[in-house]
This record gives sequence, C-alpha cells and structure tokens, in this order.
Amino acid sequence: MSVTIYHNPSCGTSRNTLAMIRNAGIEPTVIEYLDSPPDRRTLQAMIRDAGLSVREALREKGTPYAELGLDDLSLSDDVLLDAMLVHPILINRPFVITELGVRLCRPSEVVLDILPSPQKETFTKEDGEAVIDVDGRRIK
Repeated sequence: MSVTIYHNPSCGTSRNTLAMIRNAGIEPTVIEYLDSPPDRRTLQAMIRDAGLSVREALREKGTPYAELGLDDLSLSDDVLLDAMLVHPILINRPFVITELGVRLCRPSEVVLDILPSPQKETFTKEDGEAVIDVDGRRIK
C-alpha cells in the first residue's frame, strides 16, 4: 500500500508524523510541498477527502495569512486556493494520503487512523510525549 506525506522538514508535527509512518515499517513517498507544491486539483482533492473546508486547511502561524487579508471571511474558496498555490506555506501540514483515507495530521498521531500497518515499536514525539507503548498500541 502506498503512503504519501506532504511534508515540511522544518515542522515538528510533520517530522513526528513521518517518523510514525516509518515506525509502522512503511517508507512513504515524501513530498516537500514548499519545493513541490500540489497542483490545484490535487490540493482540492486532499482538502475534500480529508473532510475539511478550504479555510480549515489554511495555516495562519508563520505565514503571510494576515498580510494577505485572508482572515476576511467573505473570501471565496477559489481565492483561498489561489493564495495557497502562490504561497504554499499557507497549506497546513502534514497531509497524509493512504488507501485508507486522507488526513491533515494535526496532531501527528491522527496518522495512526489511516496507516495500513501497526506500529512496530514504542514511539515518543520530539516533545517527549509518549504515543505508542511497548506493545505497539496507541497510548491515548
């Protein structure tokens, strides 16, 4: 089964998500979306398949969100998508795609809901939070 992650290596949540995918024994396709952003159709499909609105897929922190006036609730999805395509940093991350579904993995352990394989070992996030126990089971 293929797994794809739209990854930002500078993001702790994205790094933790990638590490949990690998902890399941899966080597995913890693797309560093700041360098290789999805096209409009792919982005729309990811957002839709994750059950999100376009606005819910927008990242505010550390982006030009405010400067671009994207907090204006009257802006259409097309305008928001245009901004995300011009400024990929506005795409919240990480999105993960598997045959079991698509999720915006915030928090990172959301990825466990769509992985086809169980976790192989204990897993602790970068911040020290334990996520997977010695039996490969989710702690919370």
